[in-house]
Amino acid sequence: MKTSDSILVTGGAGFIGSHFVLDWLANPSAPPLVNVDKLTYAGNLDNLSSVLPDPRHVWVHADMGDRARMREVLAQHRPCAIVNFAAESHADRSIHGPQAFIDTNIGATFALLEEARAYHAALQGDSQAGFRWLQVSTDEVYGTLQPGDTPFTETHRFVPNSPYAASKAAADHLVRAWHHTYGLPVVTTHCSNNYGPYQFPEKLIPLVIANALDGKPLPIYGDGQQVRDWLYVADHCDAIRTVLAKGQLGAHYNVGGWNEMANLHIVQTVCELLDRAQPRADGQPYASQITHVADRPGHDQRYAIDATRMATELGWRPKETFATGIEKTVQWYLQHPQWVARVRSGAYRDWMQTQYGSGA
Repeated sequence: MKTSDSILVTGGAGFIGSHFVLDWLANPSAPPLVNVDKLTYAGNLDNLSSVLPDPRHVWVHADMGDRARMREVLAQHRPCAIVNFAAESHADRSIHGPQAFIDTNIGATFALLEEARAYHAALQGDSQAGFRWLQVSTDEVYGTLQPGDTPFTETHRFVPNSPYAASKAAADHLVRAWHHTYGLPVVTTHCSNNYGPYQFPEKLIPLVIANALDGKPLPIYGDGQQVRDWLYVADHCDAIRTVLAKGQLGAHYNVGGWNEMANLHIVQTVCELLDRAQPRADGQPYASQITHVADRPGHDQRYAIDATRMATELGWRPKETFATGIEKTVQWYLQHPQWVARVRSGAYRDWMQTQYGSGA
């Protein structure tokens, strides 16, 4: 059996996945893309409205953990690569409800790995040699850093501290084992905190924008000095395409934005941009809405990515600075209030229930 030129993307209606789909199809000569998404709360077909009519975009509403369904998809479309974005990805949610993270990030990944292993074994010649599984992971698997520690490199050991991070670390170990035991050709990326358009408003930056405009408190955990490296989502998608094309089999690649900043500074920066772009009616700064709340359990103090390997081996560096990326992000949310309103109000989820029933 031979592959086609298409690739299969899981979780392609989520925040990062949908950006990858849009970026991929923005190239008129790009091969078809098969987009599989279960459409949980964070999956949003609104993100993909511009490409849903595109014949190169094959939409499949399915759970990647459904082995029979995925076997059919692989047999029908014969992709030359699988890019696995699908994951439960919010650390706060994992603390309150870890089961979904175990089921999706570990169980469903295992199920698709098994189907990919059988599919790959049946390929022949160049099709088998050229096939790739790209596992999209996170820097949270590495645990936490102290202020003076050197940033995470690809050889840093896994020390996950939240149920989310532990489930992603487990998935990464499965992917590694399927490579070393069964010969499945894999590469893995570990990204830092992503931001940009279409991000579900439970995450820090879109939450701050939405709450600020609504006159609600801007919650900051503890003293707000938790440090993260911030990566504009379009740069992340570019890095994934680079790793897919040139990455060494079995290798891990850290993808960062070279932007270490404390959470409080991020919130203050967003407030300053909103002050200029859409001032409050009473003339007060949006930063007056900042409210410090009790820190969450097991909150990691600092993440920092050393993306040197991406630069030296693959020639990749982010194009956006934080200043340019956050400006684009704030402007996008100000220009798309209906998208935010639909996601926050539950109208979108109600539509999905009507459209797809209980399976949505």
